[in-house]
Amino acid sequence: MVSTTNLKTTKSEEIFDAAQKLMPGGVSSPVRAFKSVGGQPIVFDRVKGAYIWDVDGNQYIDYVGTWGPAICGHAHPEVISALHDALEKGTSFGAPSVLENVMAEMVIDAVPSIEMVRFVNSGTEACMAVLRLMRAFTGRDKLIKFEGCYHGHADMFLVKAGSGVATLGLPDSPGVPKSVTSNTLTAPFNDLEAVKALFAENPDQIAGVILEPVVGNAGFIPPDAGFLEGLRLITQENGALLVFDEVMTGFRIAYGGAQEKFGITPDLTTLGKIIGGGLPVGAYGGRRDIMSMVAPAGPMYQAGTLSGNPLAMTAGIKTLELLQKPGTYEQLDKITKKLANGLLQIARETGNAACGGYISAMFGMFFTAGPVHNYEDAKKSDLSKFSRFHRGMLERGIYLAPSQFEAGFTSLAHTDSDIDRTLSAARDVMSSL
Repeated sequence: MVSTTNLKTTKSEEIFDAAQKLMPGGVSSPVRAFKSVGGQPIVFDRVKGAYIWDVDGNQYIDYVGTWGPAICGHAHPEVISALHDALEKGTSFGAPSVLENVMAEMVIDAVPSIEMVRFVNSGTEACMAVLRLMRAFTGRDKLIKFEGCYHGHADMFLVKAGSGVATLGLPDSPGVPKSVTSNTLTAPFNDLEAVKALFAENPDQIAGVILEPVVGNAGFIPPDAGFLEGLRLITQENGALLVFDEVMTGFRIAYGGAQEKFGITPDLTTLGKIIGGGLPVGAYGGRRDIMSMVAPAGPMYQAGTLSGNPLAMTAGIKTLELLQKPGTYEQLDKITKKLANGLLQIARETGNAACGGYISAMFGMFFTAGPVHNYEDAKKSDLSKFSRFHRGMLERGIYLAPSQFEAGFTSLAHTDSDIDRTLSAARDVMSSL
C-alpha cells in the first residue's frame, strides 16, 4: 500500500503521454483525464476486491468502483467463474437467450416501477430510448430535467448537465443543434416551485420529468424531504410521466433502488452499471401499458445488436444474486457511514469547510460549508482545495473520483481496515490544505 507522498508513476506518465497522440485527451471518457484535479491520471493494470494496481505496481484503495458497477468488489470470484462458463458458449448471440429472461425477472421482481424491461448497452442508450418512449406515449415533445443531473451524452440531455460536462466547465456541447435542445426545460434540483412554473408555462406540452433521484453526477446530492413526492403529484396532475434515472442508484442505495428507498414509484426507470456486473449494459422499463409501445410490440422503434449480450447478462445475474444475500445492505451502510462521517469529522477538526453525506453504498463530500441542495450550491465548492485533497489522497494510496462533481462508491469488499487507512490519509492531507 502506498503510504508516502513520493508516488512513482513513471510508466503511467509514459503511457498517458502516448495515449494523448492516439485518443482525444488520451482517454475514452473525459473525467478520466484528471483535467479538474491536475496532474496525469494513473494507468490501471489490474483490479481485485477493493483495490487497484497501476502499471507502476502501486496499490490503491478504490472508491470509484468503475464508476459504480463494482458493488461486490472488483473481479468477484463468483462473477468471474460464471463469465468463464459463459465464454465457452460464445460472446454474442444477437438472438434471444434464456439469460435475458432470468435477468428480466430479477429486475422486475426488484424494481417497483418495472413491469416490463428492455435491455440496451449503456446508460446513455437507455435514457435516449426512454425519452423517445415518453414522447411516443404522451404525444408531447417537451422534457424537464434538472441542472447538474446527467443522463448520458445524447444531444437532448446536454443542457446544464453534470458529470464530465460540469468538470470541464462546459455549459453545453458544440455540435448540439439548438433545435434539438429547444424542447429540454431545466429546473434546479429540489425546487418544486420551479417545476410547477414550467408546467404552467407549457400546458399540455411536457411529456415528463427525468431525474437522478439521488444526484451523483454533480456530486452526492440527496432529495429534500417531500421533493420526490411532489414530483410524483405534479406529473400525475399534468398527465406527464415521471422517470427515475437509476443507472447509478439502482441496486446501490437499496436492492430496489431509490424508488424502494424513498417509497416513490415512477412511471419509467433507467438502469445500468450494477445490472451488468462490470460489463457494458443498460436497461429501461416501467408500466406495461407504456412499455407495450416499444417495437416489436408497438410502434416506437429501438434496437441494438449487442442488447441482452450473454456475458453482460451472466455477470449481472450473478451480481444480483450476491446482493440478495442476508445482511448485504446493512454491511454496505455500516462501512459507508464510517467513511462519510469520518471524512466530515476530520474536515471539521482540521478547519476545512465541508458538507456531505451518504446513502447505503454511495457518498460524497463538498469543500463548502453548504448545505448543498442543488448544482448551484455544489458549484460554491473550493475546487482548488478539492484538487489538492485528491492529489494528496492519491499519493497516499487512496483513489477517489477525479472531480468534485462525482459521487463516491463503496463495495462489499471494503473492510474496516480500508476505511481506517483512508481516514488516516484524509487527516494527514486535510491538515495541510
